[in-house]
Amino acid sequence: MLGLFSLSLMTQANAQAWTLTPQTQVGFNIRSMGFSLIKGQFKQFQSNMNFDPATPQNASAQLVLQINSVRLNQPGLKDMVLGEGFFFVEKYPTATFNSREFIALGNYQYGIKGDLTLRGITQPVTLKTRLKPNSHNPQLLDVEAKTAVKRGDFGMKKAFAGIGEKVNIEVSGQWQAK
Repeated sequence: MLGLFSLSLMTQANAQAWTLTPQTQVGFNIRSMGFSLIKGQFKQFQSNMNFDPATPQNASAQLVLQINSVRLNQPGLKDMVLGEGFFFVEKYPTATFNSREFIALGNYQYGIKGDLTLRGITQPVTLKTRLKPNSHNPQLLDVEAKTAVKRGDFGMKKAFAGIGEKVNIEVSGQWQAK
């Protein structure tokens, strides 16, 4: 038993600590009235990932978004998006993702299972993720991650002001070694 514990600690010790670069885009998009897209990007977030591609089963990732930092492609909708029917930022200023499991799928692809918390409601999600070493800088991992959720699952008003139910969440950028 002690040997297994020591092996686990050694494996975790080999994992590299990473943080998302400030240039990374963390955002969402929603269809509105069936044709136009509402796009939002969070300008402020905190992130942490412990990851070694040789042992992805030991990896972990956390992301905290500052909801007030969202920038919309339709700025006139900001009050509505931050209001009670959507994010309800006065009561819930952050959204969080905490991973539970990294599943290696080959060719730099991973399924990252975790818990997404919005408006105080936590739901399981799986991020379809690509983590690839940057060809120019070994201290960077290029990342693309996507998932989709339903607004109603997080207590947001359904069919609110013509905004669709499905929310596509995307992360695109780079993790940088700490």
